[in-house]
Amino acid sequence: MISAPDLDALLAGSHGDPFAVLGPHADASGRTWLRALLPAAHEVEAVDAATGARLALLAPRVPGLFFEAPLTNPPAAYRLRVLWENATSGEYADPYAFGPSIGAQDLYFLGEGSHLRPWQVMGAHPLTLDGIAGTRFAVWAPNASRVSVVGDFNAWDGRRHPMRVHHGVGVWEIFVPHVALGDRYKFEVRSRDGRVLPLKSDPFAFAGERRPATASIVALPGTRALPAARLQANRHDAPMSIYEVHLGSWRRAADGGFLDWDKLAAQLPAYAAELGFTHLELLPIAEHPFDGSWGYQVLSQFAPTSRFGDGAGFGRFLDACHAQGIGVLIDWVPAHFPTDAHGLAQFDGTALYEYADPREGFHQDWNTLIYNFGRTEVRNFLIGNALYWLQQWGVDGLRVDAVASMLYRDYSRKPGQWVPNAMGGRENLEAISFLRRMNEITGHEVPASVTVAEESTAWPGVSRPTSGGGLGFHYKWNLGWMNDTLLYFSKEPVHRRWHHNALTFSLLYAFDENFVLPLSHDEMVHGKGSLIGKMPGDRWQQFANLRLLFSYMWTHPGKKLLFMGGEFGQQREWNHDVPLDWHLLDAPEHRGLQTLVRDLNRLYTGRPALHRCDHERRGFEWIDADDADHSCLAYLRRGDAGQVLLVACNFTPVPRHGYRVGVAGAGSWREVFNSDSKFYGGSNIGSGEAPLHATAHPAHGRSHSLALTLPPLGVVVLEPT
Repeated sequence: MISAPDLDALLAGSHGDPFAVLGPHADASGRTWLRALLPAAHEVEAVDAATGARLALLAPRVPGLFFEAPLTNPPAAYRLRVLWENATSGEYADPYAFGPSIGAQDLYFLGEGSHLRPWQVMGAHPLTLDGIAGTRFAVWAPNASRVSVVGDFNAWDGRRHPMRVHHGVGVWEIFVPHVALGDRYKFEVRSRDGRVLPLKSDPFAFAGERRPATASIVALPGTRALPAARLQANRHDAPMSIYEVHLGSWRRAADGGFLDWDKLAAQLPAYAAELGFTHLELLPIAEHPFDGSWGYQVLSQFAPTSRFGDGAGFGRFLDACHAQGIGVLIDWVPAHFPTDAHGLAQFDGTALYEYADPREGFHQDWNTLIYNFGRTEVRNFLIGNALYWLQQWGVDGLRVDAVASMLYRDYSRKPGQWVPNAMGGRENLEAISFLRRMNEITGHEVPASVTVAEESTAWPGVSRPTSGGGLGFHYKWNLGWMNDTLLYFSKEPVHRRWHHNALTFSLLYAFDENFVLPLSHDEMVHGKGSLIGKMPGDRWQQFANLRLLFSYMWTHPGKKLLFMGGEFGQQREWNHDVPLDWHLLDAPEHRGLQTLVRDLNRLYTGRPALHRCDHERRGFEWIDADDADHSCLAYLRRGDAGQVLLVACNFTPVPRHGYRVGVAGAGSWREVFNSDSKFYGGSNIGSGEAPLHATAHPAHGRSHSLALTLPPLGVVVLEPT
């Protein structure tokens, strides 16, 4: 019979090794005892799995809780036939009859923090053992004294399924027969000092309940691969024009609710493709508890959010995007996580995923916790998650959020509020190592994928290879360009001559990194207003200025990113709780702006001069950067095979007739784009469709020149005929 201390520990939920006493065990005399801890059971008998014959009626050592009996001739397999106190009954395989189901090699690499695909081991995995269908649960909690899995299948009673721990690794596991896809579950964790913590969601869950509920759900992982065709589409020298989308507020259903994945798949990819965008960037779609975080406070890194349906629907959405030739980037948040009790915070009663010292582990700006990048298991969790989205779901890339906050230990902190690194500096050496490793692994394992850093400082080599000391990202957001450009465009045209360097300064560093030019969601919230609202002047000038901004941006070196609504001139500030104001497209100026964005994308993707050498100095040449008096710019964009385009910009509402722009020699040029076209709502001033002939009139250090008509607040693009 079970010893009194073991029984007391089981009943108290504090037994450190329940597999040592539950299930079948031989005593000193060789007799096999079968023990079961089944709260709310009235009667328990063991039956032969093959014949159904009774083997033993288990005695209620503690009625309604604990049952045991000796087995005279134990069969190869048995079942527990249970009559419950509510008069229902069932026949079950015993989870304590199964040995460990995680292999030694997996445990070794998990403990070492080098398992490339930890999601294949951790979390909830439906499988069949010894002919029994069920689910294996595994969770990392090295400082816990006991962990149980609880859920619909055991009345959320932590006494029913305490787990086995693999000491030295800190991984707890159990195979629970009959648990199936769709079952809800959490982990009941008892800390080292015996405290029962709030129930914890599974860090590796592949699905979760829709907020405000917080349980994890047994689900299958993604099973898609990035299509081979995306290797060419995601190359450095390919065009990349990104439409940034918050799925919850792009459009809404008629009843005001979210569109599901299938409705999004039917509308969004086709819309982006029609406007000529090459990629979507989705604000975080991993499961998160708070709508107001826009997804940036993630608690289930491996679970597509249930707001739009299940994971299978997300897969169909990705397929629809790729079928339209649209790549998908997702915002990925490895910098911090929220403090919700059911999440990662103090997961096993200690600072497990976060730094213990709040000077390192608490983010003051967002009231969130910072991942402990120095802990190998945490790095493994995050790198595995990055690889999971790329390799198992087939997304094209990750836009990594808040990289600057990861790189600096004193980020947004006052003196005395941060801890220097081991060398006394402000750099977070562990985070730097983590980012490099993440980029190396994802680049090696999924070479068609891309990673993009939101990094706002002058940190060198963000988008340079790790072999040369860089961080290894493919691209970096050019937030300096964004800030300077929006500052310039906020000025009345009469004052722009005094801020001319805000336009030209970006070309001093444009090729130091592989840049994306972002007009992102961050510039449309918190009182910043909409893009159209930032433009000065009357209504006509506002739209002309926005057309000018987009045209300048699309012809400037760097990939492009535009937040949803900007393409048609959303007038109010973005609100994540309501859809965009699509009715604005009934007005001609809004339709004209949308048409301009479409034509800019087609110009950009169709002309190699605008994208083939986006990140090389040979792809750009100033003709005139110094005409501050007229607030004009002229430059050339070049491709890698002799392609060339001439761009001239007029940042004032005054037309410039006969405006001289130097060219290298004789020849004819034609206007291929004019932001002031009547089709976009402009005044239709320009050089027209007739060829322009260069004359031997020296200008800008060149032997010949063109006499252009520059439209008011407009951009013209010409190519040699």
